[in-house]
Amino acid sequence: MSQSATCPECQGDVHRRNTESVCANCGLVVDEDRIDRGPEWRTFEGDDRNPERTGAPLTRSRHDRGLSTKIGRSTRLKGRKRRQFARMRRQHKRASIPSKADRNQVYGFTDIRRLVGALSLPRSVRDQACALFDSAQSEGLLPGRSIEGFSAAAVYAVCRTNGVSRTLDEVEEVARADESEIQAAYDAMNRELGLPTGPIDPREYLPRYATELDLGNDVERAARGFADTAEERNLVSGRNPSGVAAACLYAAAQEHGVGLTQADAADVADVTAVTLRSNYYDLQD
Repeated sequence: MSQSATCPECQGDVHRRNTESVCANCGLVVDEDRIDRGPEWRTFEGDDRNPERTGAPLTRSRHDRGLSTKIGRSTRLKGRKRRQFARMRRQHKRASIPSKADRNQVYGFTDIRRLVGALSLPRSVRDQACALFDSAQSEGLLPGRSIEGFSAAAVYAVCRTNGVSRTLDEVEEVARADESEIQAAYDAMNRELGLPTGPIDPREYLPRYATELDLGNDVERAARGFADTAEERNLVSGRNPSGVAAACLYAAAQEHGVGLTQADAADVADVTAVTLRSNYYDLQD
């Protein structure tokens, strides 16, 4: 309780009590404000984060940036009331997607979120892929091409630009588009949007392949040294970077006496044993 002003009736002291300003002499309610304008100081994370909550943050992975609302379902509604809310829910859903472009964006963003989850990619890749899809749609690249292909191509392009080790075959395996559709969408974005992509570094694949093959840190460090040597001798240009990474891991395993077969290393990298042996022999030379 704190004194803030004087009463307009009796000139007495006015005190603030919760949401009301009350005169201490005559009891007149001078002002009333039932809206709590402060943040909700409560957290559901169970950690030491800032507990201030002001609603869900904006996100690029939604066509409306996450600002729309939904009419939920309730089992307590019966009869006419339940049918009324069903009609409201249907009309609200139609109004939230007013155009065909918005509908295509909703479908594309949903597919991107599915791909990111299936490939175990970080949330930053999801948001950047959705932003890239939005840019491609704004430039008019979607007509005549597959939306699923653009979703997969956007995820693959963001992985390329951020140095995330995901091959085109891995993206195609979980995508709802074939290689030709993904390649056509990727070429269109690369040509029209000028994607900052360059050659894939074989060292990007080493940590993941080493983990899948259950190799130690010493083998991975030695493989990184083989990759550095391959780059210095220009053995990477024009070759499959995944195959070069597998050959470096195989060479490092042989150097440390680890029982790794060429078939296992080639299978993890999704290349043939012939490709692995060719890269391995070049490293030995």
